[in-house]
Amino acid sequence: MLIETLPVGNLEANCYIIGCPETDQAAIVDPGDEARRILAQVAKLGLTVSAIILTHGHYDHIGAVAELKKATGAPVMIHRQDSEMLTKPALNLSAWLGEDIELKPADRLLEDGDLIKVGNLTLEVLHTPGHTPGGICLKVGGDVFTGDTLFAQSVGRSDFPGGSHTTLINSIKQKLLVLPDDTMIYPGHGPASTIGQEKRLNPYLQN
Repeated sequence: MLIETLPVGNLEANCYIIGCPETDQAAIVDPGDEARRILAQVAKLGLTVSAIILTHGHYDHIGAVAELKKATGAPVMIHRQDSEMLTKPALNLSAWLGEDIELKPADRLLEDGDLIKVGNLTLEVLHTPGHTPGGICLKVGGDVFTGDTLFAQSVGRSDFPGGSHTTLINSIKQKLLVLPDDTMIYPGHGPASTIGQEKRLNPYLQN
């Protein structure tokens, strides 16, 4: 599996290009900004985008969706409980900045346990609410893309509308900390880590 990390936008949200080397199919996860840069990297890698997947609906993770959708024709996917965030600037928080990101509805609404095929890769949807009601992580083999649920030695904010710190911590403990310690985590902001490291070092996860 090919994993390319592109921090994009003012908040440097991690946009991930996940590629299947056998088929040259790719998923783009959380294209928050800089669509041309993302598309240039996809072209450089010789990949064809077959899915645009959003771990949640905040503006810094969805800002380049419209341009990428237009350029690739790939279906846009988000959890059902965050679906309205694509079409309502007040919910995706862009209205707070006066930008008003208003997108078309998603092509596919995801649920916990759904499987997304990208070439020969299978991405499993883990519903991890708390940062947003429809926040998800994506498990691919021994890797998991955690969006704004879990970071290296931190966790996602829960003070935005629809957030809940208790729900967030429960999601992490029930869906992520049960994974093997050597599972790599690729978060929505900042560096990668492992489940084992977060069990030991993350101050928010210590009993």
